[in-house]
Parts: sequence; structure tokens; C-alpha cells
Amino acid sequence: MAGPAAPAGGCPSCGAPVGPQDSFCEACGTELAPASVSSGEVGGNPGCQSCSSARVSPDGYCESCGGKVSSGRDHEELDLGLLAGVTDRGLRHHRNEDAMALATADTVRGPVALAVVCDGVSTSARPDEASLAAAQAAASVLLTAVRAGDDLLEASSQAVRTAGEAVDSLAGPAEDVPSATLVSAVLTSEAVTVCWLGDSRAYWLADAAGSAAQQLTRDDSLAAEMVARGLLAEADALASPHAHVLTRWLGADPGESVPHVARFEPPGPGVLLLCSDGLWNYLPEAADLAGLAMPGALTRPLAAAAALVTFAIDAGGADNITAVLAPFPPTRPAPAVTEGPPGAAAR
Repeated sequence: MAGPAAPAGGCPSCGAPVGPQDSFCEACGTELAPASVSSGEVGGNPGCQSCSSARVSPDGYCESCGGKVSSGRDHEELDLGLLAGVTDRGLRHHRNEDAMALATADTVRGPVALAVVCDGVSTSARPDEASLAAAQAAASVLLTAVRAGDDLLEASSQAVRTAGEAVDSLAGPAEDVPSATLVSAVLTSEAVTVCWLGDSRAYWLADAAGSAAQQLTRDDSLAAEMVARGLLAEADALASPHAHVLTRWLGADPGESVPHVARFEPPGPGVLLLCSDGLWNYLPEAADLAGLAMPGALTRPLAAAAALVTFAIDAGGADNITAVLAPFPPTRPAPAVTEGPPGAAAR
């Protein structure tokens, strides 16, 4: 599914003049070309696929036959040209608690691609809603900053703060606060700005043999802390019961929740990968992920993202899986040149 096109001089709702830097119409308040989000609203089936009943419980079960009803979020694909992503429920979870938000913008310095991947913490309340609210809120802040030409490091931190507020607002008076992880990236022609909180990851997948693939984030987890302190080897830490115990996250009284923000200047062409632990659990090394996704991800990011998700499902699919791929530098395809009839002269 492709994302909405940017407004071309006029608000699609009221027709008032708008500029490429505008996120909202000043005349009517309409949001202009918002981010594409894996909300399940497009292509979702509101009824039971087994018995066609429309009576579906809030937790996704058919009230007539008792079967699990597939939702629009069980498997979604977003393709915006400059980047693409796939998210899937996997084989063992009853619902998809991952979410992704993708957007592009054309600026005076060239096209920009941005993405947010969030993973709801299953042990918290309403993790599927938490991930979706966080991804949507963070992407909106980043897209507004890109259009306005704001500092992307500060905007990334603000996006996390806004995402945290969106997650906190989900809890009712007598409910626990939901929680989620977040990783975001903004790609310009010069650099990639990465921000994260939790254990969703960003990887650089290089296009040349002399430029190594690498993990750009470090997990906020007990396993990562044990590795950093030299207490355990990475393989042993990931196999331990503490492998996915988070030390930072959005919502649910996280304590120290200041996000990490980094600017990465790629040495050449390549692809940025954002993913949830449903993928990297099975293939944590950057070189292995690059071997699976490259070089196809350079020109066909959607197909490459689908291949990564399929790999994780075939490997066991024990968790929800999300993979977003964004080629660097972000480049719009050149417009097709239409040739005139033989013998025609150019004017």
C-alpha cells in the first residue's frame, strides 16, 4: 500500500494554498500527507473468516464459532517508494503488537525518508494499542520537523517524548499504563539520524564489500548490559532468561527513559534496516542480515523486507515481526523521457 502524496499547492480538503513545509492546513486544520501507519484500517476484515459472523469480541475472537479472527494488522505491507516495510503477527501470538509508520517529504535539499518501528511489551496492558499510538505520534513529530527544516537530533528526542505521552494517555483510571519500545530513523542525502528506546534495532546494510554492515543501536536490556560489563558473551547473554528484560521503554513507569540519539554518516550507498526483535532474534548479526537482504533491498525494498519477515516466520515465528528497509541516499526516480516520432527535432 502506497502512502498519501504530498499536497501540490492546495489543501485537499478546502483548497487553500499550502506549502511543502506545511504539515497542517492553516485554513481548515486538515493534516497534509500524514505518515502511513500499519493501523489495519485498510484491507482489514471486520468479520470472522470462518463463519462470516460480524460478532467479534474486543480481544479478537468470534463470538459465534470461537475462532480467532484475523485483523488488518496481522500482516501489513507499506511501500512509499523511498522506503518500505512489512509487519506480521508471526505464528505464536494471537495478535500483532508491532507497529510501523513511514513517511517521505521533498525538501529544498532533496527527498527525505523517515520511519518508526514500535514493539508493544506483551506483559503490559494493551501493547498493540501502545505500539500503534507511539509509532503514529513519533512519525508525526518527525515529519513536521523535516518539513520545517528543524534540527533532527532534537526532533527525534521530542518524537520519543510525544510518543511516550501518547502511550501514557491510553491508560484509564484503574488500568496499568501500556508500554512499548521504539526505534526511528530519518534519512537525508547527507546522513541518517537514529533514535531508540528499548530493544528494537537499526542496522546499516552496506552496498560494498569494503564497507561493513553494522548494528547502529545498542539494546536497552539486561543482556546488553551484561555484555557491556564483560559478564557474559553476547551469545550466552541472548540465550539467558534475561535476554529480553528491558531497562528502558515507553510508558509503564520506565524510570530512566531518556532516548538515545545518534547521527550516522554512511560511507556510501546502502540500506537502513529498522526491525523489532521478532526478526533479529533469529539473525542478530548485521552481516547475516545484509547477506539475506542485499543487494535486492537497494532497488526493491518491499520485496526484501518481505523476505526478511518470511525468514523469521520460517525460523519459528515466535514473536511479531517487523522489518523496514530504506535505501540510502533517498532518491526519487528520474521522470521517464518520452521520445518523439523518428525524425522529430527538439525545440
